Amino acid sequence: MKKFDIPEHFRSGFISVIKNKRRSSDPRKQDFSPTYVNFGNVVFILPRHFGFCYGVENAIERSYKAIKENPGKRIFLLSQMIHNPAVNEDLEANGLKFIMDTEGQLLWPWDDITSEDVVILPAFGTTVETEKLLLEKGVEIQQYNTTCPFVEKVWKRSSDIGKKGFSIIIHGKYKHEETKATFSHSYQDAPSVIIRDIKEAEILGSIITGSMNPEKFYELFAGKYSEGFDVMRDLQRIGVVNQTTMLASETQEISDHFKKIIQDRHGDDYRNYFADTRDTLCYATNDNQMSTLEVLNSEADLALVVGGYNSSNTSQIVTILSEKMPAYFVQDESEILSDSLIRHYDYSGQELKQTSLWLPKKNPLHIVLTSGASCPDTVLEAVMNKILDMTGQDRSADEVIAGM
Repeated sequence: MKKFDIPEHFRSGFISVIKNKRRSSDPRKQDFSPTYVNFGNVVFILPRHFGFCYGVENAIERSYKAIKENPGKRIFLLSQMIHNPAVNEDLEANGLKFIMDTEGQLLWPWDDITSEDVVILPAFGTTVETEKLLLEKGVEIQQYNTTCPFVEKVWKRSSDIGKKGFSIIIHGKYKHEETKATFSHSYQDAPSVIIRDIKEAEILGSIITGSMNPEKFYELFAGKYSEGFDVMRDLQRIGVVNQTTMLASETQEISDHFKKIIQDRHGDDYRNYFADTRDTLCYATNDNQMSTLEVLNSEADLALVVGGYNSSNTSQIVTILSEKMPAYFVQDESEILSDSLIRHYDYSGQELKQTSLWLPKKNPLHIVLTSGASCPDTVLEAVMNKILDMTGQDRSADEVIAGM
């Protein structure tokens, strides 16, 4: 596996040792069982996969390389490099400026961007329209294009099936930068529509089968379909692709739902009307989610999930863990106010909450500890240390590692 050159302050010596031990014992990544980190009074349960993925490390490496290689130049990030405040704040501290926020609102006027500036494209990629705008300004966009190769894989797959006459259904959050980018690339070659979840898939399915007035499509999916989309024509042959950070199980459920509708209509000839797009699921998202599902087999008192509050893949991990235990979504260790009060993010309600008496008075405590794909291991370790500082620890980190 490629080793990326990222700042050492994003790496954790303790967490790295644990990850390296698992890689050595399971190089083919076939064992998704968690790792038990036993400090005596507290046992942390770490999923097999968590933290920085390939695409994130690639983006971070190239961003800091841009800083090093361009002294004296203005360096812009098109939007947040990844959805993690620690990384974005560090990049800003090194002089980078954001052109847009995560909602696409301008923070820096386009008229002020020139061909002399360095512009970094984020790991999520960007829209065809934004690429065109930058090229018209004479900005070189490939040297520091950090678009994740797995995002580009979705674009290519969408283009391939679009050119064969299939329309594209994108499972994603339509305000998310990655979904916006995928949508923009997709509708270059095919009529495209974005759906959020299985409920919206069922609505779209009712329109396809004729059990719902097709004109409702334009009302219910306003702003989520490509220009000129003809509901009677463009839902005859379809394929489903995934914003790479959505729940893989839900994407599969959505795909199976549409597949059954097409099979019921066309029988054995359904493959001419439904494209197989299983290869659009990101390996890292899939590994993280499978590892999290495996954790549900463990007996745990609660879970702490660490990551940026606007991180889609992190929110999916919280959703999975919440099925079995209290799961607290925290940005960093500062959200743990005391052993009796925690501030955490409710993703569904899009609000910060405070919960009291959140940490059970047990010995030993069993805590699932994990993070999203854009969270540095140092932030995860800081959360671990905050818990240990509050509860005390029976064993040192060296003793824990030696006993593994």
